[in-house]
Amino acid sequence: MEKTPIRSYRDLDVYQRSYKAMLRVMKELILKLPPSEKYDLKDQLSRSCKAIPRLIAEGFAKKHQKFGFKKYLDDALAESNETIVSIEQARDIYTIEVELCNGLVHEYDITSKQLYKLSESWDNFRRKPPTNNQ
Repeated sequence: MEKTPIRSYRDLDVYQRSYKAMLRVMKELILKLPPSEKYDLKDQLSRSCKAIPRLIAEGFAKKHQKFGFKKYLDDALAESNETIVSIEQARDIYTIEVELCNGLVHEYDITSKQLYKLSESWDNFRRKPPTNNQ
C-alpha cells in the first residue's frame, strides 16, 4: 500500500474511522436508547463520539506547536475511551443492538490505539527532514 502525504486532517485514517463510527452511533444506536436516557447516556454518548473527529481536526490546525496536536490527540483518546464505556453501558443495561455495539466497541478500540500511536509518534514525524529522493 502506497502512503500518501498528510496534507489535511481528512488524510488521517484515525479521523476517517472516528467520523464513520460517529455516524453509526448517531444513526443506528442513539435513537434506540430509551427516553429516560435523554439527559444522561444519550447526551453523553452523543457528545463524546462527536468530539473525537472534532478534536483531531482542531488539533491538526495546531500541528506546528510542540505540544499542540498531541494535547488534542490525548483529549480525543479520552473521548474515545469514554465512548467505548457508554456503548458498553447501552449494550449491557438495555441489551440494545448487541452486535452493533460490539462492532462499535471494536472500531473505537482501534481508534484509541491509533490515537495513542499517532500521539506517541507525532514528534518524530513532525521533525523528519524531507527526503531528496522525490
